[in-house]
Amino acid sequence: MDSPLADIAVELYTGSPAEFVSARNARAVEADDAGLAAQIRDLKKPSVAAWVVNVFAHERAAQLGEALQLAEELREAQADLDARALAQLGRDRRALTSRLAADAAALAEARGQRVTASTREAVQQTISAAFFDPTAAAAVSSARLVRELEPAGTFADIADTLVGGGAPAPPAISPTPVDEVRSRRERRDAERAVREAQKAHDTAAREAATADRALRDAAVRIEALTRRERELEADLAKVRHETKRAREDAEEAKAEQESLAQRVRESEEHLRTAEDALDRLTTG
Repeated sequence: MDSPLADIAVELYTGSPAEFVSARNARAVEADDAGLAAQIRDLKKPSVAAWVVNVFAHERAAQLGEALQLAEELREAQADLDARALAQLGRDRRALTSRLAADAAALAEARGQRVTASTREAVQQTISAAFFDPTAAAAVSSARLVRELEPAGTFADIADTLVGGGAPAPPAISPTPVDEVRSRRERRDAERAVREAQKAHDTAAREAATADRALRDAAVRIEALTRRERELEADLAKVRHETKRAREDAEEAKAEQESLAQRVRESEEHLRTAEDALDRLTTG
């Protein structure tokens, strides 16, 4: 339950920024308790970006609560996500914060407040901070934010300085039933198992495709080498046939050579006999 100071702070932090000081002082005068009056006077004027967020948190509490609930669920789920899914999650978060910032800016402009590009960027960064940090989420949903928040900051140690009117209570996020938590965990486990099985299948398919290509290449090489083997065997048979004929020719030539050599020896013998007979006739 909010305190009287917190209720007054919400009223002031979502009212007209131009009238903040006069409205604050008037509420302090109206306070019956001196301590409460002093606390009201101590409330700091919010920045323009903080005021825009406060108006949105006050008038679109259900929409902001749903976004913060989704952000919490995404934080729980991201531990099980791969790099591609995490990148998509980041894009989804940026799209959601941009949409919420645009809605907040539209509410502020409907109240006559000019929202510059830098203010809108500060609003978006503040909502983004609420997505990542529970203390920031509590500050944003309180509708008592004093200043815009850095998206990458940590806020647990400075919770009292983020809002006016006392430390913010945790945002009203509906607790997730135990059965639903278990169901989501089982679903994430099942989805992870499917991703891992799909990855293993893809790897096996790629390896099988590589093996198929290797088998086709080997078959082509075998066919080419078999054809070359037949060609070489034919050439070898031809060479063997020609070698056999050459050897037969050599044997015939050798026999012919030996026969002619014998004839030469015999003719030389006849020639010497004739010459001897001639010599005897000449000298006798």
